[in-house]
Amino acid sequence: MTPDAIAALMARDRAAARGPLDRALRDLHGSGRAGELCALHRLAAEYWADDAEKVAFHRTHAYVYALEAGDARAEATLFAALAAEGRV
Repeated sequence: MTPDAIAALMARDRAAARGPLDRALRDLHGSGRAGELCALHRLAAEYWADDAEKVAFHRTHAYVYALEAGDARAEATLFAALAAEGRV
């Protein structure tokens, strides 16, 4: 499932999105598809917004993948969020 499809599912039915999100993260791990992994980890940070540690974990991973993908906009946004939380 693509990041966009997972985001749409999250908007409709948050609980139903957990499995596809987890599967997508596992399936893409080690694939070299940094842009998609960044997007998925950003979605995961949104999904677990009520758990600061999980948010930090997924934002940090998203930041690393943004760097790898050369996505300057995502990199700046994620760095600012991590800095605001005292994570960098």
